[in-house]
Amino acid sequence: MTDRKHLTFFESVCGADRVFSGEPMSRHTTFRVGGPADYFLVPGDPDQLIRLVRYCKDNGIAYFILGNGSNLLVSDEGYRGAVIQLFRNMSEIRIEGTRIYADAGALLSQIAAQAAAASLTGLEFAGGIPGTLGGACVMNAGAYGGEMKDVLLTVTVLTPSGEVVTIPASSMELGYRTSCIPGRGYIVLGAGMELSAGNAEEIRAKMDSLRAQRQEKQPLDLPSAGSTFKRPEGYFAGKLIMDAGLRGYSVGGAQVSEKHCGFVVNRGGATAADVRTLIRDVRARVEEEFGVRLEPEVRFLGNFDR
Repeated sequence: MTDRKHLTFFESVCGADRVFSGEPMSRHTTFRVGGPADYFLVPGDPDQLIRLVRYCKDNGIAYFILGNGSNLLVSDEGYRGAVIQLFRNMSEIRIEGTRIYADAGALLSQIAAQAAAASLTGLEFAGGIPGTLGGACVMNAGAYGGEMKDVLLTVTVLTPSGEVVTIPASSMELGYRTSCIPGRGYIVLGAGMELSAGNAEEIRAKMDSLRAQRQEKQPLDLPSAGSTFKRPEGYFAGKLIMDAGLRGYSVGGAQVSEKHCGFVVNRGGATAADVRTLIRDVRARVEEEFGVRLEPEVRFLGNFDR
């Protein structure tokens, strides 16, 4: 439920053209599912973001910081609060020598492309990752043997007390798909990365090779949130799911991809409940068959009790 008083304030900060009420989250997640958010806000710079967060805290409004929605499942009921999207507006990228500085809303793929154009190597692995830099820092995103901790130099965050601080990457507790950011309540505003000088042709060739591998092995033609589960130590989630006989297993419009069992895809008309039920079924079957408990890589937002 929205309140005109809150909408008026949000519009005073962002402008009326970047404030929405009852916005369907299916428009903003790569799963293409999700009900409406009470408020959907698109700040244009860190100062606007800080004002929005402070207002939400002062007025008891729940809020969620959204990037490109590439690792998120929003419930069919939507979100009772404010979704604050950094993607699109807070997305500046600048290059200084072998270092790249970018805002949290910049797409990782765009940062990788600009690095390649500047003959900088180290971000080739990120060329096909659909998320934003902010999300990549939060979860230490990675692929094909590379991950953010290999290139991160600093991360600039908004602390729960409202301070803007820049923290060395060595203090971010970066591990497999994890960092200290969620636990400390930080909001990523931007980051600096240290790359190395390289050969532009070789960098592009590597990125093209990785892109071809993705297209060959992953179901990129269907909505999904990428790898649905974290890699269990000593195993591959996709192989466990396949060996459990779940290739193509469906709940409603949600399906374990027939092309890559590590992906849950939206075959058309899937609901968030379909996806959540399928994930639960897959976890239960794999644990029953192999004694391995899969942990979702996807984040859940909203009420999934029903």
